[in-house]
Amino acid sequence: MNNNNNNNNPADQHNPMATFDRLESEVRGYCRSWPTVFRSAHGHTLVADDGTEYLDFFAGAGALNYGHNHPALIDALKAHLDAQGFVHALDLATTTKRDFIERFEDIILKPRGLDYKLQFPGPTGTNAIEAALKLARKVTGRERVVGFTNGFHGMTLGALSITGNSGKRHGAGVPLGNASSMPYANFLDDMDSLQILESMIAGDSSGFDLPAAVVVETTQGEGGINPASATWMRGLDSICKRNGILLVVDDIQVGCGRTGTFFSWENMGIDPDIVTLSKSLSGSGLPMALVLLKPEHDAWDPGEHNGTFRGNNAAFVTATAALELFWRDDALTLEVGRKSERVMNGLRALHEAHEGLFTDVRGSGLICGIETALPEIAPLITTGAFERGVMMETAGAEGEVIKLLPALTVSDAAIDRALEVLAECANDIDDQLVAELRADQAAVAR
Repeated sequence: MNNNNNNNNPADQHNPMATFDRLESEVRGYCRSWPTVFRSAHGHTLVADDGTEYLDFFAGAGALNYGHNHPALIDALKAHLDAQGFVHALDLATTTKRDFIERFEDIILKPRGLDYKLQFPGPTGTNAIEAALKLARKVTGRERVVGFTNGFHGMTLGALSITGNSGKRHGAGVPLGNASSMPYANFLDDMDSLQILESMIAGDSSGFDLPAAVVVETTQGEGGINPASATWMRGLDSICKRNGILLVVDDIQVGCGRTGTFFSWENMGIDPDIVTLSKSLSGSGLPMALVLLKPEHDAWDPGEHNGTFRGNNAAFVTATAALELFWRDDALTLEVGRKSERVMNGLRALHEAHEGLFTDVRGSGLICGIETALPEIAPLITTGAFERGVMMETAGAEGEVIKLLPALTVSDAAIDRALEVLAECANDIDDQLVAELRADQAAVAR
């Protein structure tokens, strides 16, 4: 019997990524930036197969707000599994789902004066977006939806239609219709983006059909760490209310405490019709998504929008534990605010020390970014950071922003270490290299 397993090849034994290179699809992404095989994780630390430890300033793209394998959440999950509790249950009524719904109402909704029904779509953020778009079209009887420049909402077709990134959109392989892109807050330096939206809606000859919904992130994550002001969000909410358009807030990455408060928008003075949550909702990294909808918009017929994996009861268990542990008071919110200042002050100091490398610092809570002068600089720095044991990714239309997305429970010492590594990496990039990059860019432009 032939055995073509390349692991028996001595050459492959020196390449820890050999199995993945040989068998996994070329679509794999993050493992190319961090070419190491990991075996375990705890808190804000990942441990490689060879025992090397890495400081995690990525947090599962925002799915691990409370860090890896938080003991209280894992203990709750173990107890549930030991008791032969449900893992898969479709949309059956279970004790674990009931517990989550009741805690979510008592801990999150009621203290904030919010009145929403809960819909459990498929387990991912893009599932929540698709459900929200489908519902908005059903409620309003209209087809068009509005997204924003630099927005990102997922990789399924509806989500891609309101995503700004051209590379992601082209991956669809088909035209993405029934959606329009409008300028996000601060996208245009000298124009009011909301005025453009309102003019397009009001103009009889604008060619702009009245939308069913507007979908917005209060801080764009993948688009480059772009926060919208409360004033801008209130203006958008007002436009939607005056025109009978549903306001959908995508809180998938920046919700669950990422900006400090549980919802990123709760102190902005807006009243979303629909809110989508996922990523850190389960608290443990288990897949779970949630659509919050105003009761008057609950127009679904039974089973009209369903899915096999819309009842991840294991995720309900850890989500309930996370609500109990972190959201009974405002301690975590205050900690996020304090740590955010620590990160932002460090990034501002880095910007001032290397004005030729960096052009801007921005963020909200513990989603922070520093923009590089040239897109080629950002991956040089994140690669250097990984070589020094810190994991962080890039964001923005051209990957020009270095994105810091640590666990909300990250220690001050870990923050200081990440900032120290960023400074070391910036010091590695000399003026000559920047000049060469600028020359290359100018040559391409010509």
